[in-house]
Amino acid sequence: MSDTAAGRSPRWARWVTGLLIAVVAGAGVGWAATTALTPPRDVVATTAFTLVEVVPGEVGSSINLNTVAQWTPVPAGSNQAVGTVTSVNVTAGQSVAVGATLYTVNLRPVVIAQGQVPAFRALAQDAEGADVTQLQQALTDLALYTGAVDGQFGPRTTTAVKTWQKSLGVPADGVVQPGDIIFVPTLPTQVALDTEIVTRGALLTGGENVVRALPAAPIFTVPVSESQAALMPTGTRVEITSIDGGLWEGFVADQVVDETGMIVITLAGKDGALICADACASVPVTEQSLLSSRIVTVESISGLIVPSAALLSTADGTATVVDNTGTSHPVTVVTSARGMSVIDGVADGTSVRIPVTAD
Repeated sequence: MSDTAAGRSPRWARWVTGLLIAVVAGAGVGWAATTALTPPRDVVATTAFTLVEVVPGEVGSSINLNTVAQWTPVPAGSNQAVGTVTSVNVTAGQSVAVGATLYTVNLRPVVIAQGQVPAFRALAQDAEGADVTQLQQALTDLALYTGAVDGQFGPRTTTAVKTWQKSLGVPADGVVQPGDIIFVPTLPTQVALDTEIVTRGALLTGGENVVRALPAAPIFTVPVSESQAALMPTGTRVEITSIDGGLWEGFVADQVVDETGMIVITLAGKDGALICADACASVPVTEQSLLSSRIVTVESISGLIVPSAALLSTADGTATVVDNTGTSHPVTVVTSARGMSVIDGVADGTSVRIPVTAD
């Protein structure tokens, strides 16, 4: 029986099949060798690009927001005079010193002096105590008393009190009534009277907290969103346009979330200095002031700049730029913001490549 008859392939068919297998195997080996031994395509060399020159410039970033300036008065003294307010002699935020008349009650001046003990009794000959010491110190500061500040209300203190009373235009009886004087912890100080209580024609019954002292400066805050707060870590510098158009400088000191969910950033001066320096009195006391501000999210730095798109990163993380001849130059990135970078490592005027992005 023939091979064909036995169901086996003809000899020529087996020879052809073997030849095809050999050809396919050889092609596979050739492809693998070519793939393994041929260097990968140079992406930099084959990527479309445009050129831009390295030039001097400045890179930085900021956002514009409003800073809120607001005074926070604290209780400083209470009224003990009884009667009708006949005049108000100070304005909100006015700086006052010992002996200044704050207001009058039944035409009798109510003056301010320094002391920790509030006025609570009439002071006259033979009185003793810390409140007498405070009175003697006030009279000394007014150049009306030259005796010992010892808390002993003697004849010399009485004489000084009478001289003081004459200067105020009240009966010189040598007796200081509790309503004649308001002691506050520190002088001189900026004060703000409670205008809901102390107004011309208002009736006072004694015991009202009417004198509020102002701190050395208002509080400066910036209300921001969560995304804005993320750009303002502690130490971020804020340039504030002052009331009179000048420039004040503050720094982010704290972030808190208020009852509405708004993030409120508190600012502080540099190294403990006042943000408003010697111009704090220009900030209104009775209302909030909104001041235009520039939040410096990235400080401006001058140097040689390129678009950040020109920067490439090597396997070891080194930043490079490629010049117009295709040569790579390692560079140091000093800062980056808004798509631009300040770099060191190439010369001014060097043309560098920027990949062209397909539309």
